[in-house]
Amino acid sequence: MYGSRTGSGAGPGGARVLPVADALADAEVVLLAVPGGAIRDVISANGAALAGQVVIDAVNRIGEPDVSSRADVEAAAPTARYVRAFSTLGWENFADPAAGGADLFFAAGPAARDVAEELIRAVGLGPEFVGGPDAASTVDGVLPLWFSLVQQHGGNRTLAFRVVR
Repeated sequence: MYGSRTGSGAGPGGARVLPVADALADAEVVLLAVPGGAIRDVISANGAALAGQVVIDAVNRIGEPDVSSRADVEAAAPTARYVRAFSTLGWENFADPAAGGADLFFAAGPAARDVAEELIRAVGLGPEFVGGPDAASTVDGVLPLWFSLVQQHGGNRTLAFRVVR
């Protein structure tokens, strides 16, 4: 289901769209995917509902010293199980993940790692764990590299990463 400030009905894939508070009340996992400029308001208004939840931060606050929302999530919901994921590739990679066999870098604590890996696999990407929540900045370090490579490849946003062992 999707949480929205403005509406209800059906979203992508026919999923229900509910007011944010209603969506959070029934959530097992929360994926924060809003514009960077809106994330602080979303977190401050819903901090209590995030408590104890697996909270996946996919928001990129471009131009700010800290691109992730980790500090805001931890301040508003100290018991949330923070994950930094889905923030280093373009949406095109999520729309057609099988095309490239890409891997997704993520950071998570032990209580959220299995959930994060399961969701990353569910969208068709390979999970690549880089460390606990403190490694969110390591994940974020991939973002400028991705932007640069996209630019060097003529704007091809389907460009992704693959870890070779």
